[in-house]
Amino acid sequence: MRLPPYILTSAENVLREIMRFTAPADTTLSFFFKAHPKLGGRERGAIAEAVYAVLRNKAFFSDRAEAGVAGGATMRRLVLLGMADAVGIDALPGLSEDESEWLKRQLEIDRSLLHKSMRANMPKWLFDKLSAQYGEEETLALADALNTPAPLDLRVNAMKSDRDAVIAELATAPIVAEPTPFSPLGLRLRKKPTLQNLPLFKSGAIEVQDEGSQLLAQILGAKRGEMVVDFCAGAGGKTLALGAQMRNTGRLYAFDVSEKRLAKLKPRLARSGLSNVHPVAIAHERDAKVKRLAGKIDRVLVDAPCSGMGTLRRNPDVKWRQDESAIGELHEKQVSILDGAARLVKGGGRLVYATCSLLEEENDAVAKQFIETHPDFELVPMSQVLAEQKIANLEMGDYLKLLPHKHQTDGFFAAVFERKPMAKPVKADEE
Repeated sequence: MRLPPYILTSAENVLREIMRFTAPADTTLSFFFKAHPKLGGRERGAIAEAVYAVLRNKAFFSDRAEAGVAGGATMRRLVLLGMADAVGIDALPGLSEDESEWLKRQLEIDRSLLHKSMRANMPKWLFDKLSAQYGEEETLALADALNTPAPLDLRVNAMKSDRDAVIAELATAPIVAEPTPFSPLGLRLRKKPTLQNLPLFKSGAIEVQDEGSQLLAQILGAKRGEMVVDFCAGAGGKTLALGAQMRNTGRLYAFDVSEKRLAKLKPRLARSGLSNVHPVAIAHERDAKVKRLAGKIDRVLVDAPCSGMGTLRRNPDVKWRQDESAIGELHEKQVSILDGAARLVKGGGRLVYATCSLLEEENDAVAKQFIETHPDFELVPMSQVLAEQKIANLEMGDYLKLLPHKHQTDGFFAAVFERKPMAKPVKADEE
């Protein structure tokens, strides 16, 4: 079934704005769809998938579009490539004979024969960094996974249901869900149905959350009755997982510097049935609200602001919006945030540093620098933590390193530190 004639123009207009890379692609798409309410669900889906196809394949598609049929506009050819990738040539309206022939030729190209950096579809600086870490062949396998759309992962809220019951109820929708391999509460959906109207979603029995993100909450090991802080809570996905892990007991602080992000937590919190979560907006990692809790917290999770290079399956525009100079700035910010969060941890307590990045500057380098400058903490090997939390089938050394092509999750890093018993309590006003 062909799409309506105006869809290519609509896709071209929004893609042109997104390719300025001044805002996240999902934000720009959301604004565009609100401004064009007459677009139906099928049209919105096709436009969004075409845009993300172009962002994933930008290096290859741009090269082909610039060498396109005579007289055509490059942006239109980009849209045609994206649409063909998303919905197939037969669904595209109003193609000239030249355009149809050109599109067919592009889709027949064997990309495995392309130059490595073109096949990887990422900026050269990023390809070079990853190749230095993993080697070129491993980086190509990683790039192939990053350029493949992610499935939809759900976390079952153990306060409301269990995994088998949710699988059975989803099947009546009918939605096929299968258990994820590592998280005991994870489900994976190969298709992406609308969940918002399902009773399971409305009741808070399920939340959308990548399995890797679920594992970050699990390795913190929060227990009943503890004092726990989610230091960079954002919209609260991991906060909700931690609250359920604590069985709605103890006290769980959700800190974030963005009141807007914390506001997104409130409806999710209401659905979840949790009453032990306390959202707190802070100005920075040295905020007085943070200092008041110095040395009092059992467990602190720092899911630090990062480049997001591990999330390219979902956010392919990130690799084009970042530049290499930003990575050094992020490293300094991450070191500072981790240092501020560490002050909260009491003797014998644990601190987890995590990112959704693949880059060593944001991961291993931050963890090593922390240990070197904080002799009162020691690294807990991830292999030990995984055994403690009974997370099977994951072989790790000192750190958690989840990779899309190996673990079918987003790219995640985590390090666990434990504070040595303190001779005296930390003073709340200590600088």
